[in-house]
Formats: sequence, C-alpha cells, structure tokens
Amino acid sequence: MQLNPIQLFDTESSTFTYILNAPGSKQAVIIDPVDRHWERDLRHLERLGLELAYVLETHAHADHVTSAGKLRELTGAQAAVPSGCGIAPAELQLNDGDIIRFGTGEEILVLHTPGHTAGSMSYVWRGNVFTGDTLLIDGCGRTDFQSGSSDALYDSVTGKLFTLPDDTRMWPGHDYKGQSVSTIGWEKQHNVRLAKRSREDFVKLMAELNLPKPKLIDVAVPANQNLGL
Repeated sequence: MQLNPIQLFDTESSTFTYILNAPGSKQAVIIDPVDRHWERDLRHLERLGLELAYVLETHAHADHVTSAGKLRELTGAQAAVPSGCGIAPAELQLNDGDIIRFGTGEEILVLHTPGHTAGSMSYVWRGNVFTGDTLLIDGCGRTDFQSGSSDALYDSVTGKLFTLPDDTRMWPGHDYKGQSVSTIGWEKQHNVRLAKRSREDFVKLMAELNLPKPKLIDVAVPANQNLGL
C-alpha cells in the first residue's frame, strides 16, 4: 500500500524534510532535517505519538545545516548516511542496495544516485522515492562542486530513478516554484533538463548553467559532515 510521508519545508533554503511512518507502528524515520527546525520536527513526532528510529541524509548539504546530530542526541535515533559523503560520526554508512528496516516490517531501499555529489543517495519506500538533490521537480541538482558529475547524474536518473514504476511518487529535496510532489512517469516525459534528452545534450546544458556558489557551502558542508554539531 502506498503511503504519503509528512512533508515539511524550510523557506530559507527551500529544503524539504520528510517524516515516514506506517499505521500500526510507533517508529518513524526523518529524512534531511534542518537545524533551525529540530523543535518543530520533535513536536510533530510527539503529537503523533511517534518514536524516531533513524535520521537519514541524502547527501552532505551545501545550503543548510542538518539537525541530525541534535535529533540523535535527543531521541536516541541512529544516523544513517551515504557512505561516500564523508559523514564519519553516523552509525550507519549506507551503500547501494542496503535495506533500512523500522517499525513493523517497514523497509526503505537505498539507491546510490551520484551526480549532484559523489555520494548522493535516494530512498524508496512504499511507492515513494525521496531523491534529495539528484532529481527535482522539472529539474535536477547542480553538478559543479562536491565531486559532482553530469555524466554520473544522467546515469543515476535514467538508469535508476527512471526505471522505477511510473506511478512512483517523487519527493524532492528542494523546490523553488511552490511544487511539492511529482511522479517518476511525469518526470520521464516532462522534466525540462532530463526528459528525452541525450547524455551529450544534458552534459552541455549543465556545463553552461554558470550558477553562483552557494552562500553557506564553506560552513554547511563541514558542519554536515559532523551531523550538524
């Protein structure tokens, strides 16, 4: 049965945070929490009578600081992170194909989807995929820093994410246009950067973006490699 996550938003960094929980279980998982919202996130868990089992990161973010370390300290949850992102303090270093189990038979499939960063991960759960900055609604993450690679991102999206069922709901790590959820089928047909585009065209497009350096990158990345502490 497909379930929707709780989707929360940080307006400053346009970052989505997700809480995953299934009926009949008190355990929950949070994906990509933001430092300034740890109290908000704990209030949601308390209101719903949930206990946090895992804090998941899709990558070491460059535009905000995570609250993973804070939440871990306060709840006893384990931090689970991509093994290729240099986040040494986390209890679980995730690799492609790993399964995260929580609650009563709940499973999250780990997909290594590099490109935005070399270690970036996506997470598949009950007909949903949480893509971090790899695949955005009608877009994708930049590939010009943190060991990014346009070739790798193209492979991650076309070879892994676009092979998921078309009705898989796609929940991005960011949105800048007031959108909240898409589907893999829609992105395959309409994503302006990736739909029906050749590898060569995509690599050329990404090379010509000339995006400004993220304002917080020099602070955020080292902090996030220490779980925000």
